Amino acid sequence: MLTLDRRTTLGMFVATPFMAGANPSHALIPDAGRKLAAAAREQVGVTVDYDPSYRNIGYPNGDVLRTSGVCSDVLVRAARDAWDIDLQRRVHEDMVKAFEAYPSRREWGLTKPDANIDHRRVLNLETFLARQGASLPLPPPRPLGGDAFDAPEPGDVLTWRLAGGRPHLGVVVDGPKHAHVAHNIGYGVREEPLWMFKLHRTAGHYRWRV
Repeated sequence: MLTLDRRTTLGMFVATPFMAGANPSHALIPDAGRKLAAAAREQVGVTVDYDPSYRNIGYPNGDVLRTSGVCSDVLVRAARDAWDIDLQRRVHEDMVKAFEAYPSRREWGLTKPDANIDHRRVLNLETFLARQGASLPLPPPRPLGGDAFDAPEPGDVLTWRLAGGRPHLGVVVDGPKHAHVAHNIGYGVREEPLWMFKLHRTAGHYRWRV
């Protein structure tokens, strides 16, 4: 398992997909999960660095250079490429309506939404996806190596708590058997087998199909 050597603010960042029919305003996209998975996989070799620095970015559809980013950017960019959905705007609009439902005040002492960073924080993404009805039940903890995810499908979003409780996110790019995830844990976007995460506590399993 890779170790973090650039983790100053990893816990602030990341997040992923949605459940069919969770939001009636979404038009169903044929094969949405596999399209999201393919868009996440295409980031391998493009995003080659990890940089959790706070950046002022445009709105909507703001981004830092694609050569760098954090784990949440994998999901944000995949949703834009595969579905033409801007999670920056979606998260910001939901936080404007329901700021107290999000952990920004508790975790970072914020008093209002910040469209530069909110969608790049894993805890916010988890909250957004849950509010969209995208949460799937987690299996019970398993002995000898923590939790595991049951039968994840391509396009599912998985989250963990790493050493020290730091949140992390990945997008499933194939499965359900011998699943792999695309994620950025400190060395750019890589595709790695899901079993590598079995020592970390599972936090969320999301399926947002649009």
